[in-house]
Amino acid sequence: MSARVLVVDDILPNVKLLEAKLSSEYYDVLTATSGEEALRRVEQDSPDIILLDVMMPGMDGFEVCKKIKTNPAHAHIPVVMVTALTDSEDRVRGLEAGADDFLSKPVNDTALMARVRSLVRLKMTVDEWRAREMTASQLGVVEQGISPMDEPVENARVLLVEDQTFEADKIAETLHRDNDTVIPVDSGMKTFEYASQHNFDLLIVSLNLKKEDGLRLCSHLRSNERTRAVPILMVATEEDLDKIAQGLELGAHDYIMRPVDRNELLARARTQIRRKRFQERLRANYEVSLSMALTDALTGLYNRRYLEVHLQKLLQKNMEQKKNLCVLVLDIDHFKAVNDTHGHNVGDEVLKTFSFRLHDNLRSFDLVARMGGEEFVVIMPDVTEEMAFFVAERLRNSIAGKPFRCKTPEGELSITTSIGGAIIEPGDHTVEDIIKRADTMLYEAKNNGRNCTYFENTGRLDAEKFKQDSRPVIE
Repeated sequence: MSARVLVVDDILPNVKLLEAKLSSEYYDVLTATSGEEALRRVEQDSPDIILLDVMMPGMDGFEVCKKIKTNPAHAHIPVVMVTALTDSEDRVRGLEAGADDFLSKPVNDTALMARVRSLVRLKMTVDEWRAREMTASQLGVVEQGISPMDEPVENARVLLVEDQTFEADKIAETLHRDNDTVIPVDSGMKTFEYASQHNFDLLIVSLNLKKEDGLRLCSHLRSNERTRAVPILMVATEEDLDKIAQGLELGAHDYIMRPVDRNELLARARTQIRRKRFQERLRANYEVSLSMALTDALTGLYNRRYLEVHLQKLLQKNMEQKKNLCVLVLDIDHFKAVNDTHGHNVGDEVLKTFSFRLHDNLRSFDLVARMGGEEFVVIMPDVTEEMAFFVAERLRNSIAGKPFRCKTPEGELSITTSIGGAIIEPGDHTVEDIIKRADTMLYEAKNNGRNCTYFENTGRLDAEKFKQDSRPVIE
């Protein structure tokens, strides 16, 4: 896995040693010998991971880490502090500054490579969602400049897999400081029973279970669809270093050594919870932006932007498969009078009910979109001319056949629609051209009495010929 690693240490031999180890694994290595230089490197080169020495003159590693993590542009970059400090207070201080892990000098090669690979994988996932979120922000529909450090860490749901009662109680008691809900289980069967019923922010798994292989359990949790995206924090002993490295390779996110230091546990749990919530926010922003970019906010139907892209693909598909499609353009009759007489709130009610009735009387793969105002478009792929006529009249009858409930003195309004249609045979068509053809027919319908359907090359459809006992009209 190729990635750009920034090594920061004021002692040149240390830099060269780490550079040699990482280069042998085909990483692209950047170096810096001071905190100030490291920040410049981050700004200029945007590394995928930073290995940061703590004890540096001037700006130490804690301060550098904090500056990186408080900058929304770089806060997602994983930081591993490499230090001779062994005091748990120093580890906690680093984690609280935003560091993702600590590695002690002299650096163990197995631990180093496992940690780098694990964090690079995590960053790639976040990068993908950040790219989508940036697109969303350009559309102007989501907040900009969010950072993992802005995410709350309290009130998380945690599944704890530990068969030593004393250890389980200690961990649960510690996490209760953040008002976390901790569900302790002591077997794999119970783990998957709870995981199938509840959503969790963090999974804590002991690698020292007496009757279970904790590592295998981590593997199953990572491959299970319900728990695939939930961070895993392993609990292990100093003798479990190889298991920890395997766990990181399998997709576990972090680990803590026994005896468990309460403050370090809390700091590591917060880091993972914060990261998960950040990724969920990116995903949610993207989904909201996608919906806002492609759908009409009032009716929930697709908008013109989506219609044009989708229709272009359908035209290409119809050319390849030599099938017809039908385009209908619909307009609510006298809609301006509805707004002028009853107000825009009633107008909005009419638009919503109109949209719902159209959608309810089409096939699941037909497309209905709001072009703007009171104009709508329906696309029906793979239809015969007879079927197109039949559906167009069914849509017209679904609107005119029953009054619309709305907040008027009478409690309802009679609404009708005019429809223009065109059958599009396979060929070299443009989206603009085929919508214009149907739109021309719409004007024929409006100029000839409204509440009727006109088709290209056919003219006005005979309402009696296409009348039928249709499905109940749904409000």
